[in-house]
This record gives sequence, C-alpha cells and structure tokens, in this order.
Amino acid sequence: MRIRKAPGGSVPSSGREKRHVNGSKGRRVCLVVPTNRECTATLAEVVAEAEHAESHFDVDVRLLVLDSSDHFRAHAATLAAARDVRHLDERRQRDFLRRVIRRADLAKPDLALDLMLPRGLSYGACTNRAFLIAAALGCESVHRRDSDLYFQTYAGRKVFPIHAELSALGRPAGDVVATENRLDRSRRNLPVALVGASFVGSMSVDIEDIRDHAAYYDLVSLWAADGSTEAEKRALVAESFTGSAPFDGDRCVLSAVDPMRVDMHNISFHGLHERVPLPPATDTIGSDYFLIHVAARAGLPGVLHNRHIVNFHTAERKSDAGFLAYQMRFAKFILSMYYLHFVYQRMTTDDPADIAALVRASTWQPREPNEAKAGLLEAAYRRLGGRFTGVADRIRERRELLLVEARRDMDDFALLIDAWAALTAAARETPVDDV
Repeated sequence: MRIRKAPGGSVPSSGREKRHVNGSKGRRVCLVVPTNRECTATLAEVVAEAEHAESHFDVDVRLLVLDSSDHFRAHAATLAAARDVRHLDERRQRDFLRRVIRRADLAKPDLALDLMLPRGLSYGACTNRAFLIAAALGCESVHRRDSDLYFQTYAGRKVFPIHAELSALGRPAGDVVATENRLDRSRRNLPVALVGASFVGSMSVDIEDIRDHAAYYDLVSLWAADGSTEAEKRALVAESFTGSAPFDGDRCVLSAVDPMRVDMHNISFHGLHERVPLPPATDTIGSDYFLIHVAARAGLPGVLHNRHIVNFHTAERKSDAGFLAYQMRFAKFILSMYYLHFVYQRMTTDDPADIAALVRASTWQPREPNEAKAGLLEAAYRRLGGRFTGVADRIRERRELLLVEARRDMDDFALLIDAWAALTAAARETPVDDV
C-alpha cells in the first residue's frame, strides 16, 4: 500500500490505482451495509465512499444494503444517489436464498434457510447473506460497514476505509508497500485476505457507562479464555471494546492481523469469506468476528490500517427494551466464548473441514465450566445494580436456555460450514434480481 501523505491526508494514486477511462470497469467489489434501524445519514456516507472508490480505483462498486428496518422508503431515497445499488428487504433476501439453496441441492433446505435468515437478530447470518449475494453479483471482495457509523474528516476530506482496502486486498502480499512489514516471508506470495481497521468514538460494546464501577472487571473478564492468568485478564479488560487514535495520515501494517485491533464496522475480505462462513448464532454479539480469527490463526496475509470509522450508539439502545436486549446479547456472547475459545486455541488453518471438526469438538466439552460462568455473569450484573439488576434477573430466568443455545449455535455452525462450498457455488449461478 502507498503510504506517502498527500495534501489533505489522502493517499496518492499509484500505477495500480486507475481512474475509469471511457466508462470502463475493472474488478467488481461489494460494499455492504446490513441494517435493522433508521440510518439515512450513514447510508449517505457510504454512497460517498462508493463514489470515492470508483473515482480513485479501477473498480466497479456494487453497493448492497440488507434492510430489515421499518425505514425502507427513507433509505431508498438516500440510496437513489448511488450508481449501482441493491437494496433488499427481507422478502427479497429470502427469495434469493431459497433459489440458492434449491440450486445447491442441500439435504436439509429448510434448516439452511433458517440458518441464513433466522427469526432472531444475527450479526453472523446477515453478513453470510452479504457474502452469498456478493458472489451472485460477481464480486471478488466484500467490504462491510455497519449502520451506526460515520467517517472521520481530516484536513477537510472524508477518510474512507475503502481506499486502504482497495490498495491491498487481493494483491500478492509481497507487492504491498506498507509502513511496517511483519509478515512471515513464507506467506508473501499469498494474496492479502483481509484488510481492516478499528474505530474512534463510543466503545464497540455499549458498557461505557460502567467502566468506573468496581464490577466492570468482574463482567468483562468473563470473556477471557479458561486458564488465563490474572495479569492476562487485566490486560484483556484494559483493551477490550476500546477504540484507536484519530486519523492523522495514512499508516498500515502488513501482517497476520491481530483480531483485537480490527472491528467488523471496518473490515474487508478477499477469498476467505467464500471458503468459511460466520457463525449464524442469534441474539449474541461477536458472532461475526470469526473470520478475523481464522485469518490470524492460519497466518493469512492481512493489512491493518488507521482509517478508523467513528462509532456511535443509537438512542434505541438506551431505551429500557433496547438496553435489556443488548445486555442479554452480551451475556450470550460470554457463554458462547467457552466454545469459540476452544476453536481459536486449536485452529491453524483456513481449511473448512478442519474448522468444522474443531467446531464440533468444542461441543463435546463438559458443560459445568460454562454453568459456573453463567453464575458469575449473573453475580456481576447484580453487583452493578440499578437497571443491571433486571439483566441479572433475566439471566437467572433464562439460564438453562442460554446455556443450551450457546452449545446448539455451534452445532448449527458446523452444519453451515459443511454446506458453504455448495451454497457459494450455487450463489455464483443465481441472479439476485429474479422475483
């Protein structure tokens, strides 16, 4: 990646960054925003990002918005400014998935549809849908943003992450010029599989209000792997869910990217997303970070840059209903980590069969350690007091269901990994727009 600073903080064009000539298009890429809330301001920002990409690179950007909100018309009005956009409500997403699943000839088509478009909220499932739709659109990479972000401004210009992504993603790692190169020499002929950055602004998990509470450590340290030392837990708590420094000029590191340094608001994938899906777990945060761990554990080339997005929390999350729902998703994340840590600690490859075997093996662990963690989770929330007492009560009421779901989510994930190659191949042959 070119890292010389140009006037205004932008990255200057290199020989590989070609503007379109006579309307010609180069590689096709998918810029995606999943949403279940009103986000017209964010969508306007992403439309501008797509325009920036096409004016600075030889790319054809397909903007994809997966819209489960009640604000479809308002979003459509904003998206009218985009050159090439697919704005799909759940009905159209479901229709596409049914055609893909039929073409893939899966043994359990109804289950596959449930895993791809579940009734509950699923960060992993919505991104999996984006992966398949991107394949159907002929896109070689996926660039994900979320609906609760905007872009930094530096020297009067927007700082678009897609500029850093397109400078490196999919290129042989040895061809990427970076501020710092930490990649093992044996990996430098491989293509860059992941380019990402972090965020500035509000914490990525909405627990900022309790950072100074004595029970904050009790709660956040629960997502550490079993066997972590006290020092390791304290280090994890100190850096969990916090952002990075504001942009002051382009910098990037070529390496196997540390999952703690990137956020799914601000990520792009090449190739990897067509081999391995994300966990389709419902009502939990963190399920969409799995591929970042795959890339790191497999030693795949990646680029960590500093074009961080600005994260904010919507008013709905602060309402009583929104607060309780979000905290319960955090609680399930804690219980899911019992299984995910098992996989992360043993994973050494991006081979889907090996990963599916590890996912299945994780469910053979005794449940008692996770039962103990559920008790500690309830106690931590109760110690926080106030409205968090209601979260503790809900965890007590749903304790058995939460434990069962955390395990069952992994069983479902293994099934989806098994089906992913067939689904991706079928998606490549399935038009998005048939109705």
